[in-house]
Amino acid sequence: MKTLFNLCLSVCLTVAGLFTAQAQSPVIGAWGAYNGGDTTILLVTPTYFSITTYNAQGFKSTFGGTWQGKADDAGELVIEFNTADSTQVGKRIEAGVTFDGDQFVTSIGDTKTTWTRIDYGQGELAGLWQISGRESNGTMNAIQPGDRKTIKILTGSRFQWVAINTATGQFFGTGGGTYTFENGVYTERLAFFSRDHSRVGASLQFKGAVNGNKWDHSGKSSQGAPIHEEWTRQ
Repeated sequence: MKTLFNLCLSVCLTVAGLFTAQAQSPVIGAWGAYNGGDTTILLVTPTYFSITTYNAQGFKSTFGGTWQGKADDAGELVIEFNTADSTQVGKRIEAGVTFDGDQFVTSIGDTKTTWTRIDYGQGELAGLWQISGRESNGTMNAIQPGDRKTIKILTGSRFQWVAINTATGQFFGTGGGTYTFENGVYTERLAFFSRDHSRVGASLQFKGAVNGNKWDHSGKSSQGAPIHEEWTRQ
């Protein structure tokens, strides 16, 4: 009887795992597109996306915002930042999507892009985070949600932070690249940085701890200043 119970439990857990995997949109994760010397990275979480282009000379452009699927081959985007055209902020845009194995094609406005998968968007830190606290003089000060915000978009291996104002369309900066999170150590390697291209290639290491929807983050910024922040999963 015990053996039969264990077998049934194993089957149930397997089915549940398969259902969860199938329930997640195949769009979730990190994707890359390459054109000449330009690299374009698409990051997609269950609710948020970003598309960023850069090359060996530096950061070129980025845009992103919220998204939701409307059908198997279509979705709706709400733009929260766009460095090429800030008038797009707040607008809803239809996006077409078609899949072919580990590649898929997006049609956003007049732009059609074929993407190759980088990762599946799985990991303890995968998702959308917003800064909610910063230490100053030994005290963690809460940062209230508002139109001006700093967010981090993370997939299984890629990250991007963006500082924006969704009411005015202002863009204050962004940086991103690859990351790892192991044994309480969060490490970023910069692939692009809109404020200082000379920092590209740098590896930044932080102490990190995740407790529910809170992420405690401490170390030194890209400019070398000590930081201690709290981020909240969105």
